[in-house]
Amino acid sequence: MHERHTIAPTVHRFSMRFSSTPRGARLARRMCEHCLDAWGVPYDSDTHDTVTLVAAELSANAVRHGHVSGRDFHVRLTADPAARTVRIEVTDTRDERLSQLPTTPPEDGESGRGLLLVAALADLWGCSPRAGAGRARPCGRSARRTPADPITPSPPVPVGRPRPRPED
Repeated sequence: MHERHTIAPTVHRFSMRFSSTPRGARLARRMCEHCLDAWGVPYDSDTHDTVTLVAAELSANAVRHGHVSGRDFHVRLTADPAARTVRIEVTDTRDERLSQLPTTPPEDGESGRGLLLVAALADLWGCSPRAGAGRARPCGRSARRTPADPITPSPPVPVGRPRPRPED
């Protein structure tokens, strides 16, 4: 008699500190791209492109707005195949400005749209103080549009309050 055992899909995790420089932000984005592909979320899929863009925006914000001299930012990426979600968390070392809602930049402004993109693309996102010093910006993403993508809807655990999403 053979017993059948169900093996739960592995939850994939990536965690790394990066220098608070444009090069560090670029490396964080590339590492997220590589991890997603290695975990079965293929390049050029909707989920891969969206998660990579959110990771890039949060990393750039950590460098530009959360930089404290001599301190790095930290990226955590988790993909849960059973829940069909991807979670991104970028932490920096600056304590100020724990705003939850992005502001609308001037129409002719060259910057200030990063958190608006994050709010539009992430199913859940927020900003919370980090133990010690700094703040964390966790985001959750579940694919909703492309049936071929390996990750489909299931909301991650919210950290901030959920942002309303426009109907597709």
